[in-house]
Amino acid sequence: MVISMKKFIVFLCILLMSPLSVFAYSSKVILGGETIGIDIKSKGVMIIGFYKVNGKYHKSDLVEGDIIVKVEDEEILSIEDLTNSLENYVNQEQIEITYLHGNKEKTTKIELFLENGVYKTGLYVKDGITGIGTLTFIDPGTNTYGALGHEVLESNTSKIIEVRTGSIFRNEITNIDASTNGSPGSKNAKFYYDSVYGDIDKNTKYGIYGTYTDSYDEDNLIEVANNDEIKVGKAIIYTVLEDETVEEFEIEITKINENSEIKNISFEITDKDLLDVTGGVVQGMSGSPIVQNGKLIGAVTHVVTDNVITGYGLFITTMLEESEK
Repeated sequence: MVISMKKFIVFLCILLMSPLSVFAYSSKVILGGETIGIDIKSKGVMIIGFYKVNGKYHKSDLVEGDIIVKVEDEEILSIEDLTNSLENYVNQEQIEITYLHGNKEKTTKIELFLENGVYKTGLYVKDGITGIGTLTFIDPGTNTYGALGHEVLESNTSKIIEVRTGSIFRNEITNIDASTNGSPGSKNAKFYYDSVYGDIDKNTKYGIYGTYTDSYDEDNLIEVANNDEIKVGKAIIYTVLEDETVEEFEIEITKINENSEIKNISFEITDKDLLDVTGGVVQGMSGSPIVQNGKLIGAVTHVVTDNVITGYGLFITTMLEESEK
């Protein structure tokens, strides 16, 4: 986003250590598979790039991925906050910016430049992200849900989005761009922002989590498998290909890797009906529950880009443990 003082344009692109951790997640959960809209507002404003003003690039200590949290002494939570704050200092030669670089808070000075009657910073910024994914489970004991099975990253910087506020909401699949080797496809959806299913409390490398506030079918329970119950062989994934209908499709689990942090289940799609529509694993399928022998064992997380009928999944126990932290 280009910040100016008169107008702005929105560019749309989705310790203490104890010796033993005891998790109390339910042995049975509500099975997911529904496509969800995801809206995350970040903590502060993320810098995603730079542009020239009067033929020159912005000069400061700021780099892509840094997060602006203050202008002078004013807290910055959104692009609107940033724009309004900068307007107060257009007559200063330099403005003090407080920002996060990784986990460290730092300060630097920036200048505002006048170009064609408009004050500009030379910064492209973003304060949130919107996308789609798949709900994996709801824990009826706590009303906590888990989805995606991986983190939400800002696409320009590949930095994880720190959650200030967020929500999951209703959407329906309108069409699918099929995957081909070297080019993963994607689900396309219609968003219903006003039909909120729950909030987003955290965005981690094991998925997004929060409180599910909408109603759900309490009879749609499924038993959770232990990792040692998962076997090479046939399994089922639950996902949406059209509108809001959750369907089941066959896959073949080809390898179990308990030593990997996130790529625990290697699989190949074998269901012709699924392949005819998607060509393989597609974006938006992340979080689709994987079921084997009537038990929930994991969630789809990644596609193998050079062989798109194959992918990886995360153990469901990892997601449930993360939801309890």
